[in-house]
Amino acid sequence: MLASLHIENVAVIRSLDLDLAPGFTVLTGETGAGKSVILDSINLLLGGRFSRELIRTGETRATVSGLFCGLDQRALDTLAALGVLPDEEGGLLLQKTVTTDGRSQTRLNGQSITLALQREIARVLLCINGQHEGQALLQKSSHLALLDAYAGCTDELAAYRQSYAALQAARKALDAISLDAAEKTRRAEMLAYQIADIDAVKPKVGEEDKLTRKAARLQNLEKISRNTSLAARYLSQAEKGSAVMLLERSAQALRQIADVIPEADELAERLDNCRYEVADVADRVMDFDVDEDGDPTERLNRIEGRLDALTRLKRKYGADEREILAFRAKAAAELETLNDSDERAETLRREIAALEGKAADAADALRARRMEAAERLREQVLTTLSFLDMPKVRFAASVTPMQEADGRPRFAADGADDVEFMLAANPGEPLLPMAKIASGGELSRILLALKRVLADRDGVGTIVFDEIDTGISGKTARKIGLLLSDVARGTQVLCVTHSAQVASMADAHCLIAKHERNGRVETAVTELDEQGRIGELARIMGGIEITDVQREAAAELLHDRPTMDSLNQKEDEPTE
Repeated sequence: MLASLHIENVAVIRSLDLDLAPGFTVLTGETGAGKSVILDSINLLLGGRFSRELIRTGETRATVSGLFCGLDQRALDTLAALGVLPDEEGGLLLQKTVTTDGRSQTRLNGQSITLALQREIARVLLCINGQHEGQALLQKSSHLALLDAYAGCTDELAAYRQSYAALQAARKALDAISLDAAEKTRRAEMLAYQIADIDAVKPKVGEEDKLTRKAARLQNLEKISRNTSLAARYLSQAEKGSAVMLLERSAQALRQIADVIPEADELAERLDNCRYEVADVADRVMDFDVDEDGDPTERLNRIEGRLDALTRLKRKYGADEREILAFRAKAAAELETLNDSDERAETLRREIAALEGKAADAADALRARRMEAAERLREQVLTTLSFLDMPKVRFAASVTPMQEADGRPRFAADGADDVEFMLAANPGEPLLPMAKIASGGELSRILLALKRVLADRDGVGTIVFDEIDTGISGKTARKIGLLLSDVARGTQVLCVTHSAQVASMADAHCLIAKHERNGRVETAVTELDEQGRIGELARIMGGIEITDVQREAAAELLHDRPTMDSLNQKEDEPTE
């Protein structure tokens, strides 16, 4: 439900905060007081269009914020599928800001979101009846789900979806191997060539790094030989002055004085250890210059040729030897599948035929439930429309089997049916899709009838009715108020109305009024108490001056409010 609404710098509204409760709330006021501005602001939260001319004169931006709380599980699941989660307190704060230079920004719980996501989110939270945009009941895409929810065909739908998933998996497998003969031959030849190309080189993981290091060594043989010889001579091979010899003689000299300087013996031991380490380094250095068999130039050419072959494979099949071998394995598996594809395709075709039969049976069972529910829905909607004094309006929930061009059932994710709500507003007119019916008070009453019959199955937590009392009064208006009150048992209802009969049925009543502040007109909202409601109802009922008679009539309207249960009880009472 919409817990609170904040509007800032929109037309005659400088700053307005409206706290809303569950149930049925009406908004009334003089013509031009700002009721339409509030609706325009709510529509801005839905992602609707907003004219820059509506930004309050002298201001650079306008902002509308809506706090939504108490979301039911269906709404939470739908939002979760969109990647949207409420805050720790279970709320969603949706905020829209527009500026005079045409820019706009939408935030959800403080984070920026796209306009497309805003519209998806708002569609779950709120709708304005009387406007086509964002109205789920007018969108054909929502009719199938609404009918299924009304029918309660959960088991039949689950059974169909299981059959459909198996059918789709088999079809996908067949598509993967179903190539024409020429394409299959071309593909097989390509795969065989790629496999042979890789096998001709036989790459090994890590081979390129080893060859690169070996090539670098062969390219620098002269440098290696010259410097290893020099190092070896300095370390151990020089007849006079090698490091090993000098360390040995130094140790011997220290031992000659160990009897008079005891620590000299320890130092001699340390020099011996250094001598052993230097000798080991000398031996290692000599290994660097070990001559390999064969001509170095010939060996280098062989290595570079091998590296060139690996580089060629990398350009075609992967970044390194591991990726090249993975490519070969995948190509071999695909080639094997192609070679076996004819037999596999025939097996899949038989499997698909059987699965299509199962899916058709499941779709038929689902269709039977839908058609039975469609008839019940039609009867209930027409009964409600008749209650609203619209007995000539015709309604139907059309359930049409979908077919392929060859007459076979066309299966979709939720069945093989095309479902759409159809309407004829006047006698003699054909049934047409609801989306083609003009907006206005008549459409609002039709949508109210649908909303009442479908209860909360569209999942929207807040519904706003506009123009619902256009062209009606008296008994019909009272009935509309009664139905709005009935719908508000499960869904928060907001209604802008000019009818005292409608307004008197509300749980809460807000007055929209203009006043002057600092030389400028501003709109304010006041929640009325009982006496305030009586006064406002009397004003709506007419007259330049409000009389005691009008106040008494208004009080009677407010206090004598029937319910659908009380009306049903009266209808059930036996007549004399």
